[in-house]
Amino acid sequence: MKNVEIRELTAKELTERIDTESGNLVRMQMNHAVSPLDHPHHIRETRRLVAQLRTELRKRQVIDNKKSL
Repeated sequence: MKNVEIRELTAKELTERIDTESGNLVRMQMNHAVSPLDHPHHIRETRRLVAQLRTELRKRQVIDNKKSL
């Protein structure tokens, strides 16, 4: 997912996406621990996507806090 696509999401969509991708990450890590995945780089990509989503959500929270002051 590109940064432009992430910026277009609403806060609610961001939180839903974070929950979904975090669940996928845990599932992939568990599957990889049992038997190696064909493409283990998907774990890294998913972890980075979750980080990007959380960063965008936090950035919006900081901006909202500054506006309310």
